[in-house]
Amino acid sequence: MAEVKLSGVCKSFGENQILHQINLDINDGEFMVFVGPSGCGKSTLLRVIAGLEDITSGELTIGGRMVNNVAPAERGIAMVFQSYALYPHMDLYDNMAFGLQLAKVPKTEIDQAVHQAAKILNIEHLLSRKPKDLSGGQRQRVAIGRAIVRKPEVFLFDEPLSNLDTALRVRMRYEFAKLHEEFKTTMVYVTHDQVEAMTLADRIVVLSTGHIEQVGAPLSLYERPDNLFVAEFIGSPGMNLLNGNILECSAQSAKVQLGGGEVIYCLVDASRASVGDNVKLGVRPEHLRAGVSDNALLAQVTFAECLGSITYAYCKHPDSSEVLTAAVDGQTRVRDGESILLGIPPEWAYLFDAQGRAFYRHTKSEHNSAA
Repeated sequence: MAEVKLSGVCKSFGENQILHQINLDINDGEFMVFVGPSGCGKSTLLRVIAGLEDITSGELTIGGRMVNNVAPAERGIAMVFQSYALYPHMDLYDNMAFGLQLAKVPKTEIDQAVHQAAKILNIEHLLSRKPKDLSGGQRQRVAIGRAIVRKPEVFLFDEPLSNLDTALRVRMRYEFAKLHEEFKTTMVYVTHDQVEAMTLADRIVVLSTGHIEQVGAPLSLYERPDNLFVAEFIGSPGMNLLNGNILECSAQSAKVQLGGGEVIYCLVDASRASVGDNVKLGVRPEHLRAGVSDNALLAQVTFAECLGSITYAYCKHPDSSEVLTAAVDGQTRVRDGESILLGIPPEWAYLFDAQGRAFYRHTKSEHNSAA
């Protein structure tokens, strides 16, 4: 096992800079997940760690050893790609053993390593089959097995589940979690799917245009995003955002007037704000309270999506050109065209200044103790 440390890492392709001053410590045995929109640099960052892309400037160490100029095969890493990249003419045993065979590892050691990895991944009974005879999930297990047999210090995964269907992705998330629990090896995982990130990660790195926006535990990013970008990216469905102006502000709370005239009370530290400042009020769909008139806004339902235990009500509000989404109990009946009151718990109201920086959000207990 090994820690991975990036210090001032930059990557450019010609004059196009992709990664900007990346400073990141990935702890020994940690499951770290990179997330961000397409083109944000997360796969490039992974390939830099793997040695598949050269570093333009900065330093990269793995296990305390500088590896800027070390070949990928000598970095003590194993990488699993989005495409399974299995050899179609080989059976699964040979696919998993191939790297060890090239390294001239003794046959008995290869046999032991392959069967041990296959047992962990529950594919021992498939070792004599060819890749074409397998399902997508089984092929992905083989690709993971090929990485396991190398006994790397660091596992790197580049969107390994993106080619699988929804049900299989759920199952494979469980497999990855168990794999990390079994090996306790440093794992770095790239995905565009925040559900995978929230489920698997010890910590998440949120990237945007080659910059790190925030690093933290999944719930920390969900509950206390540093800025508007992270707040919008983390959470599904995404956070609702409404324009407003500060009416009152203090270190303990703020009152915001929305474009529709509603006044919303927020438990945030708004000591750096001034009366009249333009702000954005954020509230997640799951925190809106349908039918609650206290600290509420009035919206019109345009479409209701009933999913059994939960209903998503998509609404129009005078203050927003965007659709406002409310997640309500599946037993709550909402109809297209009806007006609905949506209560906002003050402790779940997010506030962002004109530069997109978040005001610190208090919990109720913090607010009460300060008061």
